Amino acid sequence: MKEIQKYAAGKLLYIPSGEEKRAWGETSGYRGQLRRRNLMIRNKYAHGLTVSELADEYFLSLDSIKKIIYSKNNDNMITYSPTLESAVKYANAGLMEEWIQCYLLLTWKAAPIVHDLMKGDPLYFGVVKFPLRLIQCEGYEIRENLAGESDVDVSTPPPLLIQYEEGKFYCTVQQEFLALLKQRKVNAYPTIIVLKGNSEYKRFMKYYGNIFIYVAKV
Repeated sequence: MKEIQKYAAGKLLYIPSGEEKRAWGETSGYRGQLRRRNLMIRNKYAHGLTVSELADEYFLSLDSIKKIIYSKNNDNMITYSPTLESAVKYANAGLMEEWIQCYLLLTWKAAPIVHDLMKGDPLYFGVVKFPLRLIQCEGYEIRENLAGESDVDVSTPPPLLIQYEEGKFYCTVQQEFLALLKQRKVNAYPTIIVLKGNSEYKRFMKYYGNIFIYVAKV
């Protein structure tokens, strides 16, 4: 106020807003964090976790969990399923990490924090059409005779999760599904690529950033 008085003491001032007002939490990103948290809570509830278990996990009251689950604002929220269509919807909404977490936790029944794909501060690229010949198979035992053995629903399959490390691509989670795709002579398949660290991201973008085609819809 004292600084303003130096230049406009006793005058009527008009101070424009400068930009449109933002909704609560948009500037800090907190609103987006809550959206992601609530989405995970609803997905976990839909896949069998109880209200009590969710309250313990997220340190919320039972009533708070119930409000999140049964809110009338949930009509336009996307729901998780272990399918390519679901992954593309999440990617288009900027929620790629949430889909991967749901896939590992709810479909594979393994805590995402334990798996190497989710350790550190990973970056995600996709969903893109990816040539399977680029995936390294050295060091992994991939059985080739898998007809009828895979747990993947081939009528509504998920995307592949591929890790990019030191200039190479690896499939460490869905090896049986990858073998099934190769057995069926699939050349390119929708894939989510996981990268670790800024150096890996720069290397990836230098060689591959502009050559993959995004899967915008299914």
